[in-house]
Amino acid sequence: MKSIQIYISAFFLIALFQNNSRAQQTSLFPEYNYNPFIINSAYTGMASGSEATFSNYGYLNNVEGSPKSLAFSFHSPLSEGKMGLGGAILRDKIGVTTNTSAYVAYSYKIFFDFKSDRPYWQIYDQNVLSFGLTAGVHQLNEDLLDLGIISDPAFSENVNATIPAVGVGVLYNCASFYAGVSAPNILGDRLASRNDLNLSNPVYGYFGYRFFTNQFEEIMIKPSAFLKYEEGAPMQLDINLAANFKNKVEVGAGYRSSSSVNFLGGIYALKGLKFVYYYNLGFKDSLLGNSHGLVVSYTFNHS
Repeated sequence: MKSIQIYISAFFLIALFQNNSRAQQTSLFPEYNYNPFIINSAYTGMASGSEATFSNYGYLNNVEGSPKSLAFSFHSPLSEGKMGLGGAILRDKIGVTTNTSAYVAYSYKIFFDFKSDRPYWQIYDQNVLSFGLTAGVHQLNEDLLDLGIISDPAFSENVNATIPAVGVGVLYNCASFYAGVSAPNILGDRLASRNDLNLSNPVYGYFGYRFFTNQFEEIMIKPSAFLKYEEGAPMQLDINLAANFKNKVEVGAGYRSSSSVNFLGGIYALKGLKFVYYYNLGFKDSLLGNSHGLVVSYTFNHS
């Protein structure tokens, strides 16, 4: 299995090593619908109370060296919901590359007057334009010597680097529609501890729509899409469709551009507590195989 890990690592690293500088690929974020905070600081404090979320992806994947990620986040509304404050820790690993991030986030919201026609059991219950800001640090570690590539000087030493990061985001949300754009690292590699890094500034965009299927407002349909653009890496497009029954059970499916289809099931077991499991089924020509993921979230003082 170690040869498979080396092959995957070499494939990604050779694709990303350009002009004798080291580049960085960011997370896939398959859980963007169930923990939007980790991709957009403008979501900070958007829930009805303080919200803590744990998510993981890829740890049951049977292909050694394929992407694995862990994330823990906490955020809370302040000043009657006009502001939000939170923080997160993320750890991603692919092959011999590990990236750990920690940051704090702040948001400021502008509310609009409107006649209330919003879903009574969704937390997305505000007609609001939110602006977010993050500040944190990334720690990049690449155990390149484990690859055994002795003919290329770019792989002649392990890489350890600390990278300060500042990110921005904007989110518009109402009862039936939401759309957001964020850039988590607008500084790039300007303040990195090494001068041979080539860090991109990925841009995330996502939007979704929510509507009921009947007058009893028991079944909600939620189509959504996520787009990640990052220089030097293939564009990622996720398209998903989920159905939620009275905020108790949720099922869905989706497609990730040129790599996999995914399926999910969610149970909102207690008031404010939800479990979401998702399974990515890779195509035959995918190097990454199939992956499992889990999101556990709890909203305190849930209304």
